[in-house]
Amino acid sequence: MIALIQRVSQAKVVVGGSTIGAIDAGLMVLLCAERGDTEKQADALLAKLLAYRVFADDADKMNRSVTDTKGGLLLVPQFTLAADTNSGTRPSFTPAAAPELASQLFAYFVRAAKAKHAQVEAGQFGADMQVSLTNDGPVTFWLQIKPPVPSV
Repeated sequence: MIALIQRVSQAKVVVGGSTIGAIDAGLMVLLCAERGDTEKQADALLAKLLAYRVFADDADKMNRSVTDTKGGLLLVPQFTLAADTNSGTRPSFTPAAAPELASQLFAYFVRAAKAKHAQVEAGQFGADMQVSLTNDGPVTFWLQIKPPVPSV
């Protein structure tokens, strides 16, 4: 699974003219399931995400996590993060999980996040979403948990 995380001072997701998720300070997370991903990868990515230190401490060093700061999490499904852009001028989405599996893993991730973190908002899988944010820093990181390679 892939998470593109951005430290934000605010972020929101709008679908059909209505805001369906919004946070103040915290992390806006674009989330993508890849082929072979399972709940095990989702759990590992969530643990890393909640512990990842991207917020400043009293010495202005990135030593605090979203858990430490009690910041918001805005989770947004984003299958294009799995794009293969190695050849041509049109991306291939072959590495992305099939929509049914991706939808299930996104829903699982949101439920698991809500069980572990106080403030979690989410976008809508498969919807045409308008996402707006104010990146604080800017601070942006790519987190990825790969499924184990099958032995031959």
